[in-house]
Amino acid sequence: LLKEHISQTPDYKVIVFCATGMVTSLMYLLFRESKLNVREIHSRKPQLYRSRVVHEFKQSKRLILISSDVSTRGMNYPDVTLVIQVGIPLDRDQYMHRLGRTGREGKNGEGILLLAPWEEHFLDDIRDLPIERSSAPHLDQDVKVKMEDSMAKIDTSVKEAAYHAWLGYYNSLSNIGRDKTSLVKWANEFCESIGLQKPPALFRKTVVKMGLKGIPGIRIRK
Repeated sequence: LLKEHISQTPDYKVIVFCATGMVTSLMYLLFRESKLNVREIHSRKPQLYRSRVVHEFKQSKRLILISSDVSTRGMNYPDVTLVIQVGIPLDRDQYMHRLGRTGREGKNGEGILLLAPWEEHFLDDIRDLPIERSSAPHLDQDVKVKMEDSMAKIDTSVKEAAYHAWLGYYNSLSNIGRDKTSLVKWANEFCESIGLQKPPALFRKTVVKMGLKGIPGIRIRK
């Protein structure tokens, strides 16, 4: 999707929204390893760093910003050509606020929402909007291999932190978190997709707090 947009839009300016700061960091490193012109911004970064990235993104073209929702708060980025939202937003308001980063001041813009099949219930919340549904694009085998190679270069600790953050985020969503068995299954599929051989272990108190005790697929630190 990104490569196609970049090839068709000489002065592209893209924001990719992720669910959490740690998932944002993982995506940033993946894109950087893939030789894309990319920056990251999320709440785990110092304020001075975030201010510098915000200024650069406002002034630049041909740049991709990987962001958590810290980037939507009161920010006006000119000339954003594409907003991609990866995974289910917290709610309709968050979806609309993110989407509002593009197509500003009468200019053209595009929004893409990437959902897994088990996230598609969110579409009921925005069914009144003019959304065009499409199936996942075909992934070229060469591109798949390159992405896997790029992911393999990322430190395991970053991937493990992203898994923990992903699990915590989706566990907090009532429509998803109430089905703990399915949640852990999906989390472990995410784990596999980012190149981890097995799900990272969680502290016992974390497992209990999240209501995941006894759920198949959860590993507990000894």
